[in-house]
Amino acid sequence: MLTDSNLRSKIDGLWDKLWSGGLANPLDAIEQLSFLLFLKRLDEREQDSERAAKLRGKKFTPVFTDPELRWSYWSQLPGGEALKQIKEKVFPFLKTLGGAGGSFAAQMENAEFKINKPALLIEACKAIDEMQISAQNQDVQGDLYEYLLSKLNTAGTNGQFRTPRHIIRMMVQMLDPHPGERVCDPAAGTCGFIVNAWQYILEKHTDPKYLTYDDDGYPHGITGSKLTKEQWDFCQEKAFHAFDSDSGMTMLRIGSMNLMLHGISTPNFRYTDTLSKAYTEERAYDIVLANPPFKGAIDASDVNPTLPVKCKKTEILFLHLFLRQLENGGRAAVIVPDGVLFGSSNAHVEIRKKLIEENRLDGVISMPSGVFRPYAGVSTAVLLFTKGGTTEKIWFYDMEHDGLSLDDKRQRVPDNDIPDVLACWQNRRDAKFLQKRAQRLAELQKQIAPLKKDRLEHHAIIHKLKFEEVIALGGTSSTSPKLTSSKSKNRTGEDGDSQSSSLRNADAARAARERAEAELAGLQARIAPLQTEINQLTRQFWVGKDQVKANKYDLSASRYRQVEQDEEFYEAPRVTLERLAKLETTTAGEVAALKEMLGKS
Repeated sequence: MLTDSNLRSKIDGLWDKLWSGGLANPLDAIEQLSFLLFLKRLDEREQDSERAAKLRGKKFTPVFTDPELRWSYWSQLPGGEALKQIKEKVFPFLKTLGGAGGSFAAQMENAEFKINKPALLIEACKAIDEMQISAQNQDVQGDLYEYLLSKLNTAGTNGQFRTPRHIIRMMVQMLDPHPGERVCDPAAGTCGFIVNAWQYILEKHTDPKYLTYDDDGYPHGITGSKLTKEQWDFCQEKAFHAFDSDSGMTMLRIGSMNLMLHGISTPNFRYTDTLSKAYTEERAYDIVLANPPFKGAIDASDVNPTLPVKCKKTEILFLHLFLRQLENGGRAAVIVPDGVLFGSSNAHVEIRKKLIEENRLDGVISMPSGVFRPYAGVSTAVLLFTKGGTTEKIWFYDMEHDGLSLDDKRQRVPDNDIPDVLACWQNRRDAKFLQKRAQRLAELQKQIAPLKKDRLEHHAIIHKLKFEEVIALGGTSSTSPKLTSSKSKNRTGEDGDSQSSSLRNADAARAARERAEAELAGLQARIAPLQTEINQLTRQFWVGKDQVKANKYDLSASRYRQVEQDEEFYEAPRVTLERLAKLETTTAGEVAALKEMLGKS
């Protein structure tokens, strides 16, 4: 999502300009802004492609057949000339991109450039130039669509909210796509999964000396120079397939432009309701990556008969679809709502049973509920499975942090489990890796045990000293401690000595309590980092198939994760009774003193 407040502010300003300039339909504003952003990025990508061609030792073939079609040329013209240029030459050229066999040309066939005011066009171009989008290091088309869609107040109403880029990258890395594999997202939105799968392949086939990584770990300088011509052509023409049911075409155009901006020159992104009778592909793909809609109405009469037609939950229907789409041995990483993991309906239990009994359920990652904020607070999980095979045991990871705050602001924070998720997944069958973690866990538990014992003892001491402090103060008189202290300075005799002694005892108990509390705080500071590492080491675990089966195929991480509960401090009943008796005696003395004072008055 867009986290740069300055960029958001500029987009807000541009949105207002488009709105006041006659684009009253918000979807029109999103679409026209996307066209302009695409033309701007396409011009910038032309330069990047030329550099990449040199690195690969290939001849550079420009996208723009005429330099006057480039953003850097026509956006600098006077308003009237710029509008004429884009309407008569640039936009018709835009419709030809993607090749005759690609989906983009078909999607653009009826597209219109709806900005009709020269001044508005120039204002919009200047605003886009000022955004410096290419310097943002983001999946810009998708991020902008997500942000603009939030303005419509409809984000998430149909369960359609864009998957955060770092979650997509994690899932892609876990599936590890290779050249020659066919990848599909049957509910693609802005095509973030397909873009990341392609970039992952390029990264793995780029000479490391050309790669740099930003602070978020995203690669730059990827060229795919180690791909063979056959591998490159396969990736461009046959590897990536995406579908979406956006009948308005806006999503399809944005997704296709996103693919083209990331180097897939002939996008295969088509309008299709993949749950419907019209979509019949079976065993067509080696990899499925998806975050399908979790809710929303479906046409029950049009559900494909290969799916459970009586089921109305799209998340369950999509899981059945993924299994149908995959070739035997094919792999999937898909996001599902938590209800899929533990739902008790027949449909829920049946799909979990199918994944485990008829296929190989490789892994379950439970994600924190804030991952999709601010658009939805739903708790989700990633399911990783292989078509066919046998499930013997299932790898779990109970993720608690994703590197961003789990509130609506989603700001960067230091806590991030994703690197550990990837390390554990990649080494999940490595005995040495697992043994090393187990040894470290044992060491930490050995270190923390005496500290926790000491913490309990300090709680006991603090409770005792608090009690002694109260009792000592109670012995001064029935009036306030401050007043009693003042009086005791001016009185002589036995009562004054008693009060002074009680105050000294109270002061001593208070000082001892404060020292004990300071020591307890120090203990907590020593325990905290050890406990944090222990929690990290226990987030990964394995569960046998028989145990899951015995729990009606429940896949909730919380059901199986072994979490050591800290021992709480509870005072011994005998001590509590003794203190109650002493409090009763002290209270009786206080009441008697009050009665005496009232009698004298």
